[in-house]
Amino acid sequence: MAKILLINPNKWGRGITHIWIASHSGILKRNNHKVEFFDSSFYQDWSVNEIKFQTDNKMYKKTNYDDFIKFNRNNIFKDLQNKINKFKPDFIFWSAISSHIHGEGEYVNIQNGYDLLKNLELKNSLLITAGLQATSATQIIFGKMSKIDYLIRGESELVLLEILNNFDREKNIEDKKKSIEKVKGISFMKKNNFFQNEKQDLISNLDVLCPYDYDIFDDQVINRPYNGKVVKAVDYEMSRGCIYSCNYCVETIIQNYYGFNLSSPQSGAIKNFKKYLRAKSAKKIFEELSYLNKKQKVTLIRCQDTNFLTNDRSILLGLANLIDNSDLDIKIYIETRPEGINEKSIEILKRLKVDGVGMGVELSDSSFRENELNRFADQQKTINAFKLLKENNIKRTAYNIIGLPSQSEKSILETINFNRLLNPDNITVAYYSPYYGTNTQKKGREIGIFDEYEVDVDSALRSKSRSDDILPISKLNYYKKNFVSLVRESNID
Repeated sequence: MAKILLINPNKWGRGITHIWIASHSGILKRNNHKVEFFDSSFYQDWSVNEIKFQTDNKMYKKTNYDDFIKFNRNNIFKDLQNKINKFKPDFIFWSAISSHIHGEGEYVNIQNGYDLLKNLELKNSLLITAGLQATSATQIIFGKMSKIDYLIRGESELVLLEILNNFDREKNIEDKKKSIEKVKGISFMKKNNFFQNEKQDLISNLDVLCPYDYDIFDDQVINRPYNGKVVKAVDYEMSRGCIYSCNYCVETIIQNYYGFNLSSPQSGAIKNFKKYLRAKSAKKIFEELSYLNKKQKVTLIRCQDTNFLTNDRSILLGLANLIDNSDLDIKIYIETRPEGINEKSIEILKRLKVDGVGMGVELSDSSFRENELNRFADQQKTINAFKLLKENNIKRTAYNIIGLPSQSEKSILETINFNRLLNPDNITVAYYSPYYGTNTQKKGREIGIFDEYEVDVDSALRSKSRSDDILPISKLNYYKKNFVSLVRESNID
């Protein structure tokens, strides 16, 4: 059996049960490979305090989260080196695409993981990584991170399994490497030459990946602040894909890679989306939720499906029937779009024990949103969705963006006023960051308004001005820090 070390290069100072870790660990273990795990989540010398930052600007409600967390004061690099020395892995793997709603966070994982490994003694371990950067910026990654042996583009679970199986089958290291080099979906450097194999197929049946391995996470990683309380929660996916192609979304990286890059100019929906959307069966979902609830005492599922309500209605109803006839004690938080919220979907959400819904408001300027972002969202439907959810006691979170090219102060204030009209339970705001490989970034790069590539794209404001009507960084920082407070105020000039 091959030995593989999975690394979670999380540096946000809070628990993140990355879905890709659970999905890859599960299928590798079931195929008799030896898996160990190194989690960087709570190292004092590595983590930033994201919780405090988000609490200070009122995007998170204050909790006693710190009482549930114990930070490791050891040197993270020494601990990781000791792990490698003891385990002697054949492979070290980090970052992957499993669900795309957290693609922004997953985007920087390759750099974070490499920062952990680049100065260590890696013995004979082969380095493999995957994910959004690996898919969109393959050659750039090799240029910046020379120790990486293989990149997996696109969905990686079955590709990684094939790599380990091929490695296991051969006897000497040269034959093992030759066997790996035949696998679809990988890129690699050999004698200073770049090789890129043909792409792998989408995983059409997500059931083959089940069950995901959540046992790999420590208890404190599962503790999560949520609506002013600390609960046991995990990130989870029921489906993959989205029917829409919003230009700024990391989903477009995957859509483009697999050839789903044509969309309707009226709705922004991709063509042939039925082939792109895939979901686990109701039976598999229920089995996984039951295990998490009964064995790990999880009470909140943070469902990371890119657009939950585009799931096949028969699967959602099947899952609802299974939940109706069980003692499952669990709540679900989902992400979706306002146009999917209606009386019929509300009834399904209630049966599924959906406690919270997050929806992208982005900005109130519908013309800019449609023309520049390919994001079609009727304002009245958004208002109706927030109202209907409130009437049914389902918590609502509004996601907003500021710092778009040429965005004026007036535009930000209009967005703040629109949020006041919606009156969501929770509000988040982020800088506009067109990640490398998205449609917006490609277009912007061509006309010189976005940087070619940045390491810390998760927090960097990367847009440049297209006109003189742009706010200084200090003003943008003010609105980002005070956005929630301004929404909650009674008047805005």
